[in-house]
Amino acid sequence: MTLWTAGEAAAATGGAPRGRWEASGVAIDSRTIAAGDLFVAVAGPNHDGHCFVGQAMAGGAAAAMVSRDCGADLPSLHVRDTQAGLYALARAARARSTARIAAVTGSVGKTGCKELLFDLLSRAGPTEASRGNLNNEWGAPLSVARLPREAAFAVFELGMNHAGEIAPLSRLVRPHAALVTAIAPAHTVFFGSLAEVADAKAEIFEGLEPGGTAVLNADTPHIERLEAAAVRAGAGILRFSRRAGDAVLLHAALDASGSDIAAEIRGTRFDFRLGAPGEHWAFNALGVLLVLDALGVAPDPEALAAFHPPAGRGARRTLGGFTLIDESYNASPAAMSAAFSVFGLAEPGPGGRRIAVLGDMLELGGDVGSAHDALAGPLEETGVDLVFAAGPEMRRLYDRLPPGQRGAHRPDAAELAPLAAAAVAPGDVVLVKGSLGMGMKAVIEALERRAEAGG
Repeated sequence: MTLWTAGEAAAATGGAPRGRWEASGVAIDSRTIAAGDLFVAVAGPNHDGHCFVGQAMAGGAAAAMVSRDCGADLPSLHVRDTQAGLYALARAARARSTARIAAVTGSVGKTGCKELLFDLLSRAGPTEASRGNLNNEWGAPLSVARLPREAAFAVFELGMNHAGEIAPLSRLVRPHAALVTAIAPAHTVFFGSLAEVADAKAEIFEGLEPGGTAVLNADTPHIERLEAAAVRAGAGILRFSRRAGDAVLLHAALDASGSDIAAEIRGTRFDFRLGAPGEHWAFNALGVLLVLDALGVAPDPEALAAFHPPAGRGARRTLGGFTLIDESYNASPAAMSAAFSVFGLAEPGPGGRRIAVLGDMLELGGDVGSAHDALAGPLEETGVDLVFAAGPEMRRLYDRLPPGQRGAHRPDAAELAPLAAAAVAPGDVVLVKGSLGMGMKAVIEALERRAEAGG
């Protein structure tokens, strides 16, 4: 389907088109170009997209949005500034859309909630969503610029590590419902207090459509700050909680592959199976159900049962006779605790062990060492047999372990990966978790190669 014609893109951005072209998608990374994409040559902090226009066109791009001449025969759209052009394209996509839209933020759990919302809304009609972790000043406008005019629903993840980042993204998305999953220590190196984190997350309400709904975790720290911001924005408020609220978690029977959940949603009992293990998933599902309610969509019990966590955020796979729990994308104290709870539920096979491969939690600020030290008790409670650690801070945890539980420590994940992969045997359950900057994906790839090689 055509997402943008040359004329539509020119009208949206005030740019000058060259050639007659139609684009079925939008991209800012030449390495991920799909045939028919409009490649936006954004000048980022590390690379200038204009240097990769040729690569994008060779990859099948329909045209390129550029701010300087990149070839007389190039199908293109010339704009004064490509990042501003991307935002203008996003504003035009949002303006023409009749979709009911949800936005999600929070210190932990936002990508999982976004994926669960996308899965459930897709059963109700054509749905668009942020792909992967496209939630920042480049990713969010790119996601909105991809919004098809025929979409019935859309879900956008909004992230930040500084105050003032979410507000303009929310005003771009203009959601009908905004979910804040939790306020917890993450990116706190950029903030003076957790209260400031709450204020920064509350910026998501600034773009709410008139009559929009704020969906809040009533059990999270600084809920009063989130509620006050929602009231200032004129939002209706729905709360989810373990105690009292519009959605209440009554009971969750947890197992290694999911949870059987009893909840009360807007005064009505709702029992369902969620195919994502862990109490944190069971609880966050209540926030997702309230977003569905705000958008006028009934929950699908079969879809909830069929849902599984995405790669990097709890995906569970069997590789070469061992079980991998892939939590490799990111880490914070709250996220580590949640991952450990799932790790403890997983039963190794005959003769198998629980093996944890852990990387540093980054951007915590304050007493980061104590945050890593504090992981020792919860990790021990999982029944872990062997631990591999990457990074200077995770060395603190590693040194606290009994000698028999120490697999290896290395300064980074790339050096640690082959050691961890070589230690894994059939029947083992392997948890991989660490901050994005630690590159824990290298461990996942090493484990995949071992499985493919039949090791």
